[in-house]
Amino acid sequence: MHISTKCSIAIHCLIFIYEYGEEKRITSELLSLSTGCNPVTVRNIMSALKKDNILSVKFGSGGAKICCPLDKISLYRICKAVEPDMLNKLIGIHSAPSPLCPVGRNIHAVLDKSYEKIRTDLVASLTAITMKEIIDNYHYKGA
Repeated sequence: MHISTKCSIAIHCLIFIYEYGEEKRITSELLSLSTGCNPVTVRNIMSALKKDNILSVKFGSGGAKICCPLDKISLYRICKAVEPDMLNKLIGIHSAPSPLCPVGRNIHAVLDKSYEKIRTDLVASLTAITMKEIIDNYHYKGA
């Protein structure tokens, strides 16, 4: 299990935009150089963050700005924006157990109950971490 790299790329981009957005025109090409990712991947991530009203983006000419307070941008919000099916990918159940097997017939009901607690705890943990905390940590690490 893992959180998609799209989430870490999105956080990388948000830190970069926060740090340099006032003095530079932030483009997908510039973010691509910083993240080491393809500009198309960066544009897709930026588009997802824009749809969730985390960023305002001027496509074409370039320019991205964070458009809400950092303490309102949780890690869960970012991950959900860039990977909408994140929880199911992270905590999924195999799709075709045998209905002829007693375990196969019941495995979804059994795991759904157990996995729901994990999902709830994960969402709470991801919601508790905000971009403010991440950027404060970035500054603390001696950037």
